Amino acid sequence: MVAAVNNPDPPGRIVVVDDDPTVADVVGRYLVRDGHHVECVRDGQEALRRVAEEPPDLVVLDLMLPGIDGLEVCRRLRARWPIPVVMLTALGDETDRLVGFETGADDYVTKPFSPRELALRVRSVLRRARGTGLPDAQPEGIVTDGELAVDLTAHEVRVAGSLLSLTSREYDLLVFLMQHPRKAFTREQLLNQVWSWTFGDTSTVTVHVRRLREKLESDPTLPRRIVTVWGVGYRYEPEAA
Repeated sequence: MVAAVNNPDPPGRIVVVDDDPTVADVVGRYLVRDGHHVECVRDGQEALRRVAEEPPDLVVLDLMLPGIDGLEVCRRLRARWPIPVVMLTALGDETDRLVGFETGADDYVTKPFSPRELALRVRSVLRRARGTGLPDAQPEGIVTDGELAVDLTAHEVRVAGSLLSLTSREYDLLVFLMQHPRKAFTREQLLNQVWSWTFGDTSTVTVHVRRLREKLESDPTLPRRIVTVWGVGYRYEPEAA
């Protein structure tokens, strides 16, 4: 039996998408133990229908689904809703992880996994999506740089007044870099200081930087804000006054 735990964070409504009833049941029970409201669905089409009817706070999404696979479901979710996604898969290859992040997943858990670890990751992603899980406490207000404006209270990013759709990890990375202008960071430092990962694949940082550039830069191939420091990593260059 999975006992209830004292989760200080507000509960979320979570949709678990997995065609394996055993996995879905175990994941669902651990998330319920963490205080969340959970609905399990078996395929991508049903997941998209339920999200459209009642958008949840987070989706736990299996990569290998019948019909519409998890990557396509994630793409369609990202195109319509700013809902965080934790990808769940039996595939552990680095390429598969990077494709998941490229598609817009906020986190990635490989089977076999600890249900408790998954519950903790879900909690972490929800905190970040709500703007309460950054490594350092963020002041309220708006951080601006030219036409770029980050509303730390609303957890929103706009360029020239247009709202950008960022994942929670992209948002965290942008805020961190903007708050440390002209300071170069290695990929390892960004993994640790932005997302509190003491280990991990540094190519994850590369993927998120590339996605941010595609959304922020007028020409992502010649970035002016998030620049590469050869032999080191990346730094944020504010616009000239």
